[in-house]
Amino acid sequence: MTSIENLKPGDMIFAATDVYNDGSVPGVETDACIAFAGARGVLVNTGHLEENPDRVLLLVRFEDAELNLGPAVACWPDELSAEALDQQNDACL
Repeated sequence: MTSIENLKPGDMIFAATDVYNDGSVPGVETDACIAFAGARGVLVNTGHLEENPDRVLLLVRFEDAELNLGPAVACWPDELSAEALDQQNDACL
């Protein structure tokens, strides 16, 4: 089983929970669903908030219903999975 800590930019990643825009994604309405749990995406980068350097933040682009990559969104590790979920819902965007 792969862990999120071992993933590198370009690796496939999955939404473990529904992911909503908290207002930080330009061009997407605040509170809009960006990805349903199980949605497939690609890891763009990892980092942290300046105020909290010990907490990892992952930048991910999730696929839409037509399998196009959507906008980059920052996610916490507990919102993501390195493994596909048993059941995948339709894409939000």
